[in-house]
Amino acid sequence: METFKNEFRGSTLYIVVPCYNEEEALPETSRRLHEKMHALINNGTISEFSRVLLVNDGSKDKTWQMIKSLHEADKLFCGVCLSRNRGHQNALLAGLMTAKDSADVTISMDADLQDDINAVDEMLEKYYAGCEIVYGVRCSREKDTFFKRFTAEGYYKLLDKLGGEIVYNHADYRLMSKTALEALSKYSEVNLFLRGIVPMLGYQTGVVEYERGERIAGESKYPLKKMLALAAEGVTSLSIKPLRAILWSGVATLFADFMLLVVFVIQAIAGIPFASVKTLLLVVLLMGGLILTGIGIVGEYIGKIYLETKHRPSFIIKSIIE
Repeated sequence: METFKNEFRGSTLYIVVPCYNEEEALPETSRRLHEKMHALINNGTISEFSRVLLVNDGSKDKTWQMIKSLHEADKLFCGVCLSRNRGHQNALLAGLMTAKDSADVTISMDADLQDDINAVDEMLEKYYAGCEIVYGVRCSREKDTFFKRFTAEGYYKLLDKLGGEIVYNHADYRLMSKTALEALSKYSEVNLFLRGIVPMLGYQTGVVEYERGERIAGESKYPLKKMLALAAEGVTSLSIKPLRAILWSGVATLFADFMLLVVFVIQAIAGIPFASVKTLLLVVLLMGGLILTGIGIVGEYIGKIYLETKHRPSFIIKSIIE
């Protein structure tokens, strides 16, 4: 094992950081990344050709200008500018696919550095020990509000019940080797949910636990609306069980209708009149609700099939600074 470790020491690392309106956070983020990368280079953990790849996801502020300035000041920093805002997952994929041919290993993290940057050292240790993928996993959610903690834990459990492979308390802080990135590049789906796709790749994996900190500057780019959209993306991208649930809900409804019919017949035989408009209205509303819910879920899947058949690119790169 020691021979294996030493053979791959000094691999080229690319840290991929999606950025959307991060002009407030970038000065501190770049400073910390600069210190961490040079420390790793100086002790021989990674090669001198390692880079920090900042992906500008169609920012409306001075994020791209700052990325260009960072590159001019220090070639450690390079950048990718997307033609427009494509969302966090597509921006992250753009960075990973850009780094794929130059890097031996990549680590993705958010620009706010809430994910502990010091966990990079342990991630690399596990990579040198033979892991192709290493997940950064939060060791606790004590700093989260009750609402966020409750909904997050419920979401992970829901995905597990629906058959989705997902790492509990893991977001997009992960290490991937060149081998894993090559496998990821074969997934061409439009509805992208990397947290569910990466575990499908297989390969030897490892986990590094860390304590999530506070955002260093600026505001969160994941408000409730975007979090709900990502949650829906994860469910519909990874599982067809909601479709099967429609079938079984239909069967249950038919069974309930049959049992209700039996009750009405027995009441009629017993001479009990039944003319309750309110009960009939409740039944109609129940059936209407089930139908509309079923149509909505089916429509969600049909919409995704429609997008997949178009084969639209997940991102378009406007320019690259290397």
